[in-house]
Amino acid sequence: MTLTRESLLTLEAYAKARPAMRTQVLETKKLRRIFLGEHVVLIFENELLIRYQIQEMLRVEKIFEEDGIQHELESYVPLVPDGSNLKATMQIEYEDEQQRKEMLAKLKGIEGAIWVCVENFPAVFAIADEDMERENEEKTAAVHFLRFEFTPQMIAAAKTGAALSIGVNHAHYQAETGPLAPAVHASLVADFC
Repeated sequence: MTLTRESLLTLEAYAKARPAMRTQVLETKKLRRIFLGEHVVLIFENELLIRYQIQEMLRVEKIFEEDGIQHELESYVPLVPDGSNLKATMQIEYEDEQQRKEMLAKLKGIEGAIWVCVENFPAVFAIADEDMERENEEKTAAVHFLRFEFTPQMIAAAKTGAALSIGVNHAHYQAETGPLAPAVHASLVADFC
């Protein structure tokens, strides 16, 4: 992990680097944004995306004091994969407010129904919301943070070309990607050690 306090840019340095970094982040997100049907999107986080998020928070909030910077690091660094896993932000998106309210009530538990599968291995289901509970008795949240843990055998297979697919199997919502495109596969497999 190279995302540390010392590796962050000052607000002034970030202002200069921001346009190039933003372009790089947008290109990276294209390969790491996976749609499961029309209403669920996963953004597979990596160090670049989290670094950008932290730098943006520091810029927007004008945070330059050590305590504030450390707080942002502690909040976001756990979202960076550590070599044996993939980590994703899941967003449930319904434009119509009434439909969104109804579906968030129906989709309780969906965060545990998301899976990633390495070809010829069992699906790996998400470990969700380790930082805090995002569901209550009435509904699930529109945003969840997911971690998928893989065995060394799964990682080796994925790195040597075994297909990856992603899906959701919930009583009120099912979708599957089929094998990911080669560029998307390569981007995700780069998170493994």
